[in-house]
Amino acid sequence: MAKVAIGQICSTSSMSHNLTQCQALVKKAVAAGAKALFLPEASDYIGGSPDESYNLCKSVTESPFVLGLQEEAKKNNLHINVGIHEPSDAPKKIKNTSIWIDEKGEITQRYQKLHMFDMELDDGPNMKESDTVEPGNKITPPFDTPVGRVGLAICFDLRFPELALALKRQKSDIICYPSAFAPDTGKFHWHALLTARAIETQSYVLAPAQVGPHNKKRSSYGHSLIIDPWGRTLAELGSEDDFNKKGDSWEPEFATADIDFDQLAKIKKGVPLHRRTDVYPEV
Repeated sequence: MAKVAIGQICSTSSMSHNLTQCQALVKKAVAAGAKALFLPEASDYIGGSPDESYNLCKSVTESPFVLGLQEEAKKNNLHINVGIHEPSDAPKKIKNTSIWIDEKGEITQRYQKLHMFDMELDDGPNMKESDTVEPGNKITPPFDTPVGRVGLAICFDLRFPELALALKRQKSDIICYPSAFAPDTGKFHWHALLTARAIETQSYVLAPAQVGPHNKKRSSYGHSLIIDPWGRTLAELGSEDDFNKKGDSWEPEFATADIDFDQLAKIKKGVPLHRRTDVYPEV
């Protein structure tokens, strides 16, 4: 068994404010005995315009948010997974990445989001992430941690089972989807897709999410989840409505669950997924 923690925050354009939220979650994770804390996509900032987002973006060596979290990880002997932005060589674009900070405060793993959230619906969200974000071009292999072998993905990646299956084939125990999911699609797709990813990969799925209004133009669904390999929800945090009802009294949210390695082995042995790669290609 190994205890993991997920955190739910509402990022703004203020990195210091966002760091304060994450520092509060670090304290809660340590007090609960968690070995690793998983934080949402874009935890460093969410800007109100493409220009603001571009101007806020800094390298990890210059970002006060990342440097602050590295110090927290080292001080508390805690592993931290967090979604951030990083500069791109492409003009007027940034990278949407997930980094792993080990207990020594070192960034040891990095994944760059593969799938861009491009959506233009008449009665729904309109966003074109590909206009401002450079997509990644490779999968980060699952890596060993005190809470098991972790596979990294980000938000909209959850719509693509191919990535999850590739991480499963490389023996992931956990697949993490730090997110800032749109409320309009969240109510229909969030729970269903994350549960499917857990069942089909026989992995724990961790989905630490943003919640509430970040600015006048953008809001996030919330409902951070921990789902076990059998598809059972072990933990779920609050909704956008909960956030709005609490107003100024709202605080960053937190949940834990145990990664049960015996259960992982039992499910994989009891329900072996023998793929018919003689009939269809291996993913």
